[in-house]
Amino acid sequence: MDHQYKNCSTDQVKREAVTPLPPFRLAFQSRRSLTEFQYLNKIAEGAFGAVFRARDKKKDEIVALKRIKTDNRNEGFFVAALRELKILLKIQHPNIVAGRELVLGNNMEEVFVVMDYVPHDLRSYMDAMRKKRQLFPPGQVKCLMTQLLCALQHLHENWILHRDLKPSNILLSHKGVLKVADFGLAREYGLPPRQYTPGMVTLWYRAPELLLFSDEYSTPIDMWSIGCIFAEFITLRPLFPGRSEVDQINRIFEGLGTPTDTTWPGYSELPVGNVTFQNHPTGRWREMIRNNLLSEDGLSLLEEFLLYDPVERMTAAAALDHPYFKEQPVAIEPDMMPTWPAKSEGNRQSPRARRPPLPTSKSLASSSDDAHKKALFRANNFVMNILQIFVSL
Repeated sequence: MDHQYKNCSTDQVKREAVTPLPPFRLAFQSRRSLTEFQYLNKIAEGAFGAVFRARDKKKDEIVALKRIKTDNRNEGFFVAALRELKILLKIQHPNIVAGRELVLGNNMEEVFVVMDYVPHDLRSYMDAMRKKRQLFPPGQVKCLMTQLLCALQHLHENWILHRDLKPSNILLSHKGVLKVADFGLAREYGLPPRQYTPGMVTLWYRAPELLLFSDEYSTPIDMWSIGCIFAEFITLRPLFPGRSEVDQINRIFEGLGTPTDTTWPGYSELPVGNVTFQNHPTGRWREMIRNNLLSEDGLSLLEEFLLYDPVERMTAAAALDHPYFKEQPVAIEPDMMPTWPAKSEGNRQSPRARRPPLPTSKSLASSSDDAHKKALFRANNFVMNILQIFVSL
């Protein structure tokens, strides 16, 4: 593994791979308008906004535009949207889809973040591989895992919990560069751990401490998700595909064994730790990963990700130094990853083809230049002022 991600935990590679961020306010100084982008197609829509593929007319570049829902009628929703904006504009790393700048429409509800366009999400990518009856060879798995761990190491070193890691939130470029996306549930954290909402993370990738309603958690919840994703890279099947929270925790206990205060100190003190679960022996999870698909070192790494005790769970930095990544075959170069047309590219018409403008509540074309400039100025000042107020969220 001699590509740029080999030792991404070292200071040297950090300096080469991660450009220092400008002061927080400078991300807003361009004051560009939505009219400078040509709509191509809608990519996805989540709880906190929709994502569109568009062409930056000035740079003649395909980008992703995420519309942030700034509905200030719902205070909790509004604060969550502002948290996402702050994180998107704060983080910068080659394996993270971060915000480049804000662009604004005709009113205060039309706020878009310009981001790199990355065509594939790993959920669709793995579904396509499964239909072709293909599996990732070890070198490809290590390439994906190395990049994913580099992204998580950067997030955690910058005090950010993702809280929703899953294949559909991990993107892959045509050149094999992996990027973590969707920070709608992400939070900044500190020490000592604060209390947070326990019902985070998509069910199949949710750590057992969250399923047992612990409201004090930290980076280990992301590392549990990494373990589930790692197993899915190997088999192309979810490791614990629960149908409900109860079914999910039962599947985990069946695979890993029912925890005790010995295997998980403090287990009985969790909010539902006194509930009696069926007693399952340890070690069945290895039967779910055929030995010919993962080496002993690989199984050891997976086991470290799936430890019950969050304190003992493998960190991203430690995982990057695990023997699994040093054994043969090593990780391939990202540009050697296979690729094919992406669903997110719509009908793949030329980006210069005539298309409607990006969706807005009112057509920007209908506004006079003077009226538009005034509206843009008001919206821009509104967003800047609000974000500065919530800079400590």
